[in-house]
This record gives sequence, C-alpha cells and structure tokens, in this order.
Amino acid sequence: MGVLPHVPGTRKGRARAYCFGFFICLAGFLFGYDTGIVGGVLTLKSYKNDFHYTDNTTVSAVMVSLQNAGAFIAALGVFPISERLGRKLTIQFAMILFCFGVILQVIPSHSLPCFYVGRVIAGLGLGSATAVAPAYNAEMAPKQIRGQLGSGMQSLFALGVMTSYWIDYGVSTGLPVSSRQWQIPVGLQLVPAVALGLGLLGCKESVRWLAKKERFDEAWASLTWIRADDGPEVKAEFNEIRVGLAAELRATEGLKTRELLEPANRYRLLLAFGIFLGQQCTGMTALAYFGPQFFKVLVGGGSQDLLITGLFGAEKFVMVTTYIFFFSEKWGRRPTLWISAILMACCFVTVNVVNKTTPAPKDHKATSAGIATVAMVFITNSIYQFSWGPLPWPYAAEIFPTRIREVGTSVGVSTQWLFNFVFSLTTPYMIKAWGSYTFTFYAILDLCMATLVFLFLKETKGRSIEEMETIFHSKSAFDVETARREGITKGLDGSVEEVEISPEWKRG
Repeated sequence: MGVLPHVPGTRKGRARAYCFGFFICLAGFLFGYDTGIVGGVLTLKSYKNDFHYTDNTTVSAVMVSLQNAGAFIAALGVFPISERLGRKLTIQFAMILFCFGVILQVIPSHSLPCFYVGRVIAGLGLGSATAVAPAYNAEMAPKQIRGQLGSGMQSLFALGVMTSYWIDYGVSTGLPVSSRQWQIPVGLQLVPAVALGLGLLGCKESVRWLAKKERFDEAWASLTWIRADDGPEVKAEFNEIRVGLAAELRATEGLKTRELLEPANRYRLLLAFGIFLGQQCTGMTALAYFGPQFFKVLVGGGSQDLLITGLFGAEKFVMVTTYIFFFSEKWGRRPTLWISAILMACCFVTVNVVNKTTPAPKDHKATSAGIATVAMVFITNSIYQFSWGPLPWPYAAEIFPTRIREVGTSVGVSTQWLFNFVFSLTTPYMIKAWGSYTFTFYAILDLCMATLVFLFLKETKGRSIEEMETIFHSKSAFDVETARREGITKGLDGSVEEVEISPEWKRG
C-alpha cells in the first residue's frame, strides 16, 4: 500500500506539497489545542484563585461559547477579505489577531471580562484561519493527494487535543499553585500561531487565486514552486487551470452574488453546509468535549474516566494519521461517509443496549459490561477518524469553482463552528436527562446522515478542481483532458483571455 502516490512534478515537489499541506494545517492544531486546553485550565485551583469566581458552570459555558461565537462570525465573514488580500496574507493577519487575543488572556489582569475579550478576539483569528486554510490547501495540492493534505486538518486537530491534555496534566502535577500554572498552557498557543504566521513568509500565494486576479506570471511561479518542476505535466496542469478559469468567467459573465443562485452552486453550498453539519451530528465532537461525563455514565466515577479520556485522545491522533497516509486516496469519499455513518450508528445502539441491560457500576468499579461499552466507543472513534473526522475538510474546499471558493469554504467551516457550539452547549443537558440514551440519539442522526450522503453526495476522489464543473453539471463545464493536451503542445503562450474554449470542449 503506497503512502506516496504519483503526483505531477519532481520528488522534491511531492515532498514540498506534503510539507506545505501539513504546515497550513497548523490552523487545525490551534483549533484542537484550544478545544482541549480550556477544560483542564478551568480545573486548576490557581486559575480560580486569580480570577475569584465560584460558579464553575457559568464560567465554563461562557468561556467556550464566546470563542466559538467569535470563530463562527469570522469564518462566515472572512471570504471578502480572503478574496481581496489572498489566502496567504489573510491567514497571517488572522494569526496576528489570534496572538493578540492570547496575550489578553495571559496577562495577569485578574479580570474575567478581560479574559473573555481575549477569547473572542482569539476566536475571530482562529475562525478566519480555519476557514481559509482548507481553500489554500486545496488550491495548491495535486489532485492525487488533495484528500490526504486536506484531511491533515483533522490529524493536526487530534494532535492539538492530545497535546493539550498532556500539558494540562503536566502543569497540574509538576508546578506549584501559581499564575504560571495556567498561563503556560494558555500562552503556549502563541508558538504554533507565530510559526504559521512567520512560516508563510517563505511560501507562495495560491496558484488559482493569482490566476483569478490575472497575475499569470506569479501564478506560474507559484505552481512551479510547489511542484518543483516546469515540465510537460505541470504545463498541462497550468493550462487546465487557465481554461477552467476562462470557462467560469465566460459562463458567469462577471456576475458575483447571483452566481450563488446557479443550480450547480446552490447544490455545492448545501453540500458544504451538510457535510460539516453531519460531522457534528455523528456525536464524536460531543465525546471530545465531554469524554469524562460520557465515560462516567459507562464505568462510574473516580479517576478512571479521566484516564480513559486521555487514551481516547491518543487514539484519535493515531487513527486519523493512519487513515490519511494509507487509505485517504484509496477509498472514495461517498462510500466512506455513508458506510461509516451506519457502522457508528450500530456501535452507539450497542453501547446503549448493553448499558441498559447490565448492572450499573458501583463504588467506582468498572464492570465487564462497562469495559465492553468503552471498547465499543473506542471502535466508534476509530471509524469516525477514518471518515467523518477528516473528510469534510478537503471535500468542502475542493467542490467549488475558484470564483466562489471563499464563500463556499466559509459556509462550510462556519457551519462547523456553529454546530460545534450547539452540540457542546446541549450535550451536558442530554447526558443529565437521558443518560446512555444520548448514544441512541446520535445513532439516529448517524443514520439520517448516511441516507443523505448516499442520495446526494458526489464522488470527487482523484478529480481535479476544474473537473468539478463537469461533476456538478455546471454551465461552465469543459473538456479537461483536451485542455491538458493543448497545455502540453502549446506551452505557456497567451493569457486567460486568449484561451479558446472550443465547442467540442463544452459539456453540460
């Protein structure tokens, strides 16, 4: 099973594509680290001493919801900025904003409102970065490994969660009760944020964004940089991009917001919304936030639920990384999603049935049935990391034409942030009211998502971004193979306005 499939360009270009793709996914690491760090910080006595509060529930809810709200607003509204400034500069500005928010949280203000303001500002930066990074990645990645590189958002997210667990554990056991105990884990968010912002100085702007802005020399330089080659395959790819953009421009005749009303584009916007909604409906995000509460239902209280949560985080990273490097470009997007949703539903129903038909744990001692249900939850987590965890990120970025990719990815990622907030807010109440029946609730949602994917999702594995116009029956569809052949024979002469779209190329 080859880890590195053939891609256009040289071996150096293939390595550069992987390095660039996973580097951009540091935005996912920041998302995961922030998700995991908050819960641990709130348990520290030093944090409570510095901020002088007694209502743990309210502080927890406000702290999580404010950042999610800021991220949702930014993810939904960042596309005009990305369209104007480019992907690279937008992410750099987002990291400056994020760092400013983190600094407001770390300074010894002893003021919860100041900390909350820092959370909102950091959320604006984080939401912007997570919305733009998938589009940037998709527009630079070779189609043969676009799924791998896009799925890196989930891999780095899982790594961020796991890292945060261990840092929280380290400061709680290795440092005395002082401000440093909570400032260190919060302040460490600056490290990946600064690395991403400064690291982009050595990277090129998106090929397709540059071509859309008619900066064709820079676009060619960007493509040859990321492929580390300027041979026939790369020339063919560049011509495909140019012809695709020309077809978009001719088909839409300069329209802007009205382009979203074209049937093919409406369909894609609904898919971007739906696939990220489905990611949250699987129940695995709720498990990431509230693992100890879920595991307490299954095995009883005590420290064992925290230990299980730690192992759960480690499993997330191992499984999603295994999927990305060995299976992401071998399995189709559509069957992977609907089959996995059915399997997760079966696992969740099994957990509920076993939990309700066996004696409850007593005296904080896990029963054999409790251990079995935990094992089933771990299996469900593995299935999720092989499907709904990583796949929405590349899928929502790759299905849109260049002209509306900012809007499309913003809609998808803002959906993720919105329903992340909704399920993180409501799940504790579901656990309290329903107990293990919460698993059955998520099983029903999984079956709904499996049905919708089977009926409506389009397969995109191994197809170029320009080929999406044909897949979705857009009026700007064209014969990609003909364009690629002409790119090899004609070279790079001519601008996008001079590209002829012959009648025999057109489809739809």
